[in-house]
Amino acid sequence: MSSFQQERYQDTLLYRIRHSSAHIMAEAVIEHFPGAKFAIGPAIEDGFYYDFDLPRPVTQEDLTAIEQRMREIIKGKYPFLKRVLSAEEARQLFQDQPYKLELIEGLEKGGTDEYGNPLDEKPEISIYQSDTFVDLCRGPHVEDTGQINPNAVKLMNISGAYWRGDEHNAQLQRIYGTAWYTPKDLEEHLARLEEAKKRDHRKLGKELEIFTFDEEVGQGLPLWLPRGGAMIEEIEKLAKEMEFKHGYVRVRTPHITKEDLFLRSGHLPYYAESMYPPMEIEGVKYYVKPMNCPMHHKIFSAKPHSYRDLPLRLAEYGTCYRYEKSGELFGLMRVRSMQMNDSHIYCTESQFEDEFTGVINLYLEYFKLLGIEEYIMRLSTHHPRGLGKKYVNNPEMWKKTEDMVRSAMIKHSIPFIEISDEAAFYGPKIDVQVKSAIGREFSLATNQV
Repeated sequence: MSSFQQERYQDTLLYRIRHSSAHIMAEAVIEHFPGAKFAIGPAIEDGFYYDFDLPRPVTQEDLTAIEQRMREIIKGKYPFLKRVLSAEEARQLFQDQPYKLELIEGLEKGGTDEYGNPLDEKPEISIYQSDTFVDLCRGPHVEDTGQINPNAVKLMNISGAYWRGDEHNAQLQRIYGTAWYTPKDLEEHLARLEEAKKRDHRKLGKELEIFTFDEEVGQGLPLWLPRGGAMIEEIEKLAKEMEFKHGYVRVRTPHITKEDLFLRSGHLPYYAESMYPPMEIEGVKYYVKPMNCPMHHKIFSAKPHSYRDLPLRLAEYGTCYRYEKSGELFGLMRVRSMQMNDSHIYCTESQFEDEFTGVINLYLEYFKLLGIEEYIMRLSTHHPRGLGKKYVNNPEMWKKTEDMVRSAMIKHSIPFIEISDEAAFYGPKIDVQVKSAIGREFSLATNQV
């Protein structure tokens, strides 16, 4: 199975090295830009970043100077010292740091951590200090900067990032870095990145004349060239053959629908932020569809069904439109228009287990055919705090359906991990996570209840 299932990243020394490197970078940046405002700086997969509000754009020359200063700090072997304090003490300490003050307010209320992420319990408020830098942080960190190899740290690039991911907030400068155990590890990582660039689907798509994007058409709206069109035809042909073999029947639905349908299905208001704005014609609001679900339900309800008709498996290659934020768009991985190979299975409760695991087995057939060996099945469940807001307010239904999925996966010996607060608004799901050639994780398929 996938390497994703090894030791939890957050429990590794490498995670602590990267988290501590983010603090060291912040110290160097603040020295380089006196008066800088700093926001958050977590460890991430393959590295770390920190968001800053700075008086001018960061240049490559700045990065070189900051990286050199980081090496000097690391060689100082400064300890990372933790201290728990009250919200008022924290406000005094960070009185000139507006982003930290906002985070302290969230910590004091409870329910969020120092990065603004939701928590089950009210956290303690703590800081870490190393050398002259003090940050609002709960750790973990290395014991001292001497545990970091100064020649295994490198600053990578700069990008823009909205505070808390909200485009209505201030845009900050995000500095990315990477840190490893040894210089050899760093060298191998950089070599992998260079090799991956050669296989980046955005580069290959252009060179091989498969697809293109055009500003007049719009961001995230791919245009498929003749070669790409031929590839799509073959992929769809394969899907239709596989699904026919597994008892699916094909349907087709329009690209737009009245607002009433999404209100009835519950997608409005829960999903509104990911939908294009409505168009109003003759006093009626219409939306381009972000998913096929409500229309498939209408097809199912178009005539009465007996239990003898079940299971009924409907399938469609439907064009869907989702308003992804511009900063989240990424080649064909995150788009605003997609051909969604979508199906809905209508079955009795007693048929659920066989139908649900049947979909998983269909995925595995595709993976074997396409040579996909590294993946992870992720059970995404709800969180009680989101009931009535992010999720349908039916606690009994959530418990029942999550237990049904969990039981089916365990009974059929299908390895999975469980992630809270990542469910669809109406039910739990299995997300199949894979990695692209350049190492980015994304969802390849979803099996929802």
